[in-house]
Amino acid sequence: MFTGLIHQSNRKESWLDLSWLILILWAGSVVGESLGGDVIPIGSRRELFVDRFLIDRIEGGQLRLHPPVSAGIAFRFDQPWEGAENAYFSVFKDGETYRMYYRAYNPRAERNYVCYAESRDGSRWVRPALGLLEINGSTANNAVFTPDSTETMGGNAAVFLDRRPGIPAHERIKLVVSTQLGRALVCYVSQDGKRFRRLKQDPLYTSDLKNAHDSMTCVFWSVSESCYVSYFRHSQGGRRAVARTTSSDFVEWTPAVLMRYSDTGTPTPSQHLYTNQTQPYFRAPHIYIALPARYFPGKRVLTDEQVAEIELEKVNWRDGVNTWSKNDVSDVGFMTTRGGNQYDRVFMEAFIRPGQGLRHWTSRSNYAALGVVPTSDHQVSIYVNRHYAQETAYLEQLTLRLDGFASLQAPYSGGELITKPLTYEGDRLVLNLSTSAAGSLRVELQAPDGEPIPGFALSECTEIIGDEIDRTVSWRQGPDVSSWAGKPLRIRFQLKDADLFSFQFQKQ
Repeated sequence: MFTGLIHQSNRKESWLDLSWLILILWAGSVVGESLGGDVIPIGSRRELFVDRFLIDRIEGGQLRLHPPVSAGIAFRFDQPWEGAENAYFSVFKDGETYRMYYRAYNPRAERNYVCYAESRDGSRWVRPALGLLEINGSTANNAVFTPDSTETMGGNAAVFLDRRPGIPAHERIKLVVSTQLGRALVCYVSQDGKRFRRLKQDPLYTSDLKNAHDSMTCVFWSVSESCYVSYFRHSQGGRRAVARTTSSDFVEWTPAVLMRYSDTGTPTPSQHLYTNQTQPYFRAPHIYIALPARYFPGKRVLTDEQVAEIELEKVNWRDGVNTWSKNDVSDVGFMTTRGGNQYDRVFMEAFIRPGQGLRHWTSRSNYAALGVVPTSDHQVSIYVNRHYAQETAYLEQLTLRLDGFASLQAPYSGGELITKPLTYEGDRLVLNLSTSAAGSLRVELQAPDGEPIPGFALSECTEIIGDEIDRTVSWRQGPDVSSWAGKPLRIRFQLKDADLFSFQFQKQ
């Protein structure tokens, strides 16, 4: 161990060689004894500032949420088989094709359908005429699924690309939907994403929780947990909440556990979470991003005059004229989890607000689609259902910089963050950051006791200024950090009028 380190350093100064030996002796003995399992191995994972998992302390700065910005209307509901209550969108990228699935519901139709649209850029969507299902006497539509019996609901389906290694091609795209009585989840599979067949007659699993699966259920293969994970709705403490279950083979599922929330410390969330939209973030799949619909029943915003102005009650609903949309409001929240039964709610503010316009302030509007997808080499897109149950209903596209959900932010006066002890793999440190012209960022590698590691001190770091997705950190001796790979240390980030969105140790 010591021979390899001295050989890597290759320094003439005897005092520096001695300091290296002292630090390694300390890290190998004192740290191993005192910290034990408290050293966090991050390997070469990309780490985002969306929770406090790696943070020891912050001084002068803060974690800040960054809401996405509108990129305009992505999809209008203007086909005869669609209606004002199109909902429950799933969006994912499959090779070079963006796939979208959604509930098409017209109150005057006999049933609802799961319909399909596709795009080459995530912005311009087309409905292919698939000819698979007949609607109102015609097969010239984009429907791919409708309930095959009175057992299946069909209205809250979610579709996902199964990324488990070795998955059979004919099962690579899966559609999950609850039964009409709720509680049970059934599955359909497809190779081309258009023709679906039932995976098996029996449900995947059944839950005894109250109101189980009474909205969209989010299922995916977790790379970090090496299993399938299912997040679904139930009722807890008088509020809509989330539970989860897992499976190693998509056949046998564990008993459901109730998710807990960091802001309440209990399985009862502080607001109704109508949908949870939990999904692994593709650039850091060990971190699951959740974009729940925060639903506020009985919180009416519109006056009777405003309701009349936008003709809110004009749309016929399945139980008659729409009179309920005026009574509630909702927006999109932001949560994360790294597996297990805990949601971190570092940010209690809205991630996506309803926005300007009376039509946004109605019941069940502003629900996020399931899916955060890359739409360029520097941005991701999120989609939100607007004007629900109104004749003007549409799907909006919003964009965000890569990893840009939240940041470590410091004002002009400066701030810094120091991590908990961790180990990494790689030979360079890469940052996703943005500074002002007057701002800057520097990085220091520290021994677990907080002492700067020789050669990697703050004063030796090259000042970083700019706005980049992948910026390599360098010190006077260069960017190579391989000499400390696998050894416990802390990272100190010092910022001035800047945002740091993520960091990652990479192999050159």
